[in-house]
Amino acid sequence: MPPPADDDSAPGDDPATGALADAYAAVPLLNCLLREVARPVRREGDRRVHRLPGTGRLLRVRGTRRPAEPEIEVTGTWHRVGHTELVKLVAEELRRHTGLSNHELPAEMLDSRDAVAALLSARARAVPPDDTYRRSEQALLTGHTHHPAPKARGGGPTARWLPYAPEAYARFPLVLLGLREDTVVEEGDTSALDGLGTAPPGYRLLPAHPWQLELAAQELAAAFADGRLIRLGTTASDAWPTAAIRTLYTPERDLFLKFSLDVRITNDIRRLWRHDLLAVRRTDAAVRAAFERFDGPSAWLSDRGYRTAGFAFEALAVLVRDGFTGRLLPGTVPVLAAGLVEGFDGSPLDRAADPALWWAAYLAQVVPPALTAFAEHGVVIEAHLQNTLVAVDADGLPVQALYRDAEGVKLLPDVTRQAGWERLVYCLVVNHLIEIAGALTERHPEFDPWPAARRELARHGLPEIPALLTSPTLPAKTNLLLRWTGADGADARYRPLPNPLRQGT
Repeated sequence: MPPPADDDSAPGDDPATGALADAYAAVPLLNCLLREVARPVRREGDRRVHRLPGTGRLLRVRGTRRPAEPEIEVTGTWHRVGHTELVKLVAEELRRHTGLSNHELPAEMLDSRDAVAALLSARARAVPPDDTYRRSEQALLTGHTHHPAPKARGGGPTARWLPYAPEAYARFPLVLLGLREDTVVEEGDTSALDGLGTAPPGYRLLPAHPWQLELAAQELAAAFADGRLIRLGTTASDAWPTAAIRTLYTPERDLFLKFSLDVRITNDIRRLWRHDLLAVRRTDAAVRAAFERFDGPSAWLSDRGYRTAGFAFEALAVLVRDGFTGRLLPGTVPVLAAGLVEGFDGSPLDRAADPALWWAAYLAQVVPPALTAFAEHGVVIEAHLQNTLVAVDADGLPVQALYRDAEGVKLLPDVTRQAGWERLVYCLVVNHLIEIAGALTERHPEFDPWPAARRELARHGLPEIPALLTSPTLPAKTNLLLRWTGADGADARYRPLPNPLRQGT
């Protein structure tokens, strides 16, 4: 569901599209500012007033889950703040709040807004996909609900990235490369790659993301010149990008392929880094073993193996991930949890006439595998919205959870139990359950989702659960401050957030 539109169109925008882009872009930026920096002061009807401690200014917004219509008090009068002015306001507040300057992040905030405008225009000309699963993966115009620039695409020209954007319903063939056999580096089961085409003698097949080939052109020029790499055309059928942008799904082969992409998306440059690739087989095996022992319908989409070039280990890496065959319950349809939060045509949330029934079924599928993997196997899956798929039956009722992405998995004792638990609580509860609960109660304002969530969590005998259910706060990742201070994207820092699981809150 789109947020209310502000009227602060950038030059060259269609006014209606620009206003809608401003509104979309303001939501996650305001969410970050209000969670990480601002201090609540009072309520004024359906508006909330906050003080910005760095500048001392008062900020007023409408709504809670999706804040909109920001206003600043000037000499006793409220003045609407457009998106460009909001970015300046946030930057000045953070400079005073942290004592640090940052010229990159404001540019990313503006880039993120401009990307939304381009996506809105592209979607207006495109035909939405018929497939419900694909619509759920390609629905995320807002994206990460608590990131200051969730739609930034590296600041490049729109024409460079738009053909590969999931939010624009993109689909395209993969580029097929021949990689000289003596330069191949691979681990695990990569046999599925060989079915994508035919390589000449002395070469192995290596699919590539066309955008990444463009981004890495200078790095790869010598290998094309001396024959270590040759171009073999493209795949016979299209792939389409999932919400992760660099992970593509090939429906004809029921296969996911994850590529490097030398672009900053949210907190990180999205390369398949060497250290992650070298660790992925160990982490994936641990998760796979945990799910195989779990007594329930949940499934893990395994990262089977990777193939790359020794001379361009990260730039050309491709990770092979399981598809749905043999994992998805028969007669069900998978949907992305993040798509449920964003909303899309055909969302099962829109058919949930009985919110208590739907929510209990959802909790029963997504919570047990994540907690059991931690409790019994020391595995911390990254159970956030973009890594969780939920299979629904013909009535739209959740009947299975499918998790993915071994790159974000942590294992005990590589991390301490306390750090692992904090990460799991953030991913599963703060990033995931709170957002799904918000989307559900937006449709059913009278429904209280938290008694059922407390019951589901209390069923699990982890020693950390009593404290989770009674703590006044939960750990919320500070993406705005992480990016402003230049911290590593994986260096999670948390701020206390009021805990809705605590009775009486």
